[in-house]
Amino acid sequence: MIDLRINSEFSRLRKVILGIGIDFGGCPKLSDAYDPKSKEHIMNGTFPEENDIKTELMNVVDVLRKYNVDVLRPKNIINCNQIFTRDVGFVIEDQFLIANMIQKRSQEISGLNVILKQINSSQTHHIPKDIFIEGGDVIVSNGHLFIGFSNDEKFSKHEVSRTNQKALDFLSQKFPNKKIKGFDLKKSDINSLGNCLHLDCCFQPLGLGHVIIYPDGFESKQDIDLISHIFGKDNVILINQDEMASMFSNIFSISKNVIISEKQFSRLNSLLRLKGYTVEEVCFSEISKMGGLLRCATLPLIRDND
Repeated sequence: MIDLRINSEFSRLRKVILGIGIDFGGCPKLSDAYDPKSKEHIMNGTFPEENDIKTELMNVVDVLRKYNVDVLRPKNIINCNQIFTRDVGFVIEDQFLIANMIQKRSQEISGLNVILKQINSSQTHHIPKDIFIEGGDVIVSNGHLFIGFSNDEKFSKHEVSRTNQKALDFLSQKFPNKKIKGFDLKKSDINSLGNCLHLDCCFQPLGLGHVIIYPDGFESKQDIDLISHIFGKDNVILINQDEMASMFSNIFSISKNVIISEKQFSRLNSLLRLKGYTVEEVCFSEISKMGGLLRCATLPLIRDND
């Protein structure tokens, strides 16, 4: 059995589900795409090829195994994009929550069934049908749960709105010992520069006390002030609009001071090294064309307690 344990984004990683790119279905029709980044690359004829996706995911496998992380993979589903496992489900403390996803992604959860069978059924929960949460919008930071969401009007309007306001009350009741903070994110179905698909596209806490943020991704300036208060103004790492669209905040922590990052993020990677992090660089730029990066492709199951 798998003994779930996730209390932060950056404690030492022991077991993780990494997405797969086998039989992912190739370039979808424009009408079947569900984020602006993918739509842009479909229209430009630059959507990634399967061999490149598989190679980039194996780059991550190699780094994880270097640090003795146990890597699990979903069961392959023909013609199904199973790269971004983070959104299918997520772990808080010792509980696995299965996401309510948009219809175009609804079959992805079946690829995790073989893994879910290794988790005690009392620790696995289907989120109620009127509550929508995807794992990219849920960030666990010790005593805090940071949740990206869309207000009711925005949620009904935008396909890229994946977590609704009801999620905040649900998680507050489910985890009463956590401080829940919701961030209303800016959304666009057509412009990747104006869209924060999930919270991890504009916000990421790191193990040495720093936090990466894209301030213009948040509807309220008060949210930026709160983040600065929680983490300390000197620990805030700002990224700009182009860097947000390239997924600079969607890096992935193996431990408090070891991070996997895209090798083209030269400014960020240099800055992180100056701040004391070991940065393991991988090529992940083709997968980024599909609207996600390293955090999106990983679903941690076990991390050490601090």
